Amino acid sequence: MIKTASIYSPQAGAGSLRVLVTRYWPRGVRKEAQDRWFRLLGPEPALIKAWKSGSIGWDEFRERYLAEYSSIEKKAALDELSALVKGAGGDVTLLCTCMEDAPCHRKILKELLTCKQKP
Repeated sequence: MIKTASIYSPQAGAGSLRVLVTRYWPRGVRKEAQDRWFRLLGPEPALIKAWKSGSIGWDEFRERYLAEYSSIEKKAALDELSALVKGAGGDVTLLCTCMEDAPCHRKILKELLTCKQKP
């Protein structure tokens, strides 16, 4: 099962492979807090800035984030993560700095991975 959580949540993703999917390393977090880091799967800095400043809404953020997957590098990172999820039997927790109940790119990423995992 693919789950999502904040890297700051206590025991978030305990017992599963913990995968950080942020562009930048979160402040105050030790390297042991995650098993893998896929920085390319975090949104581009300009997109993050536009979302956090409120200049774009969630629907536009989602559309622009998904459009980023047209790059070869981002597709390759997604394929690598998908293979990792399969190798872990699907027991993976996607982590970033957003609070769990907030709209977040990791939820979009979970949808992409779930589609890739279906036969």
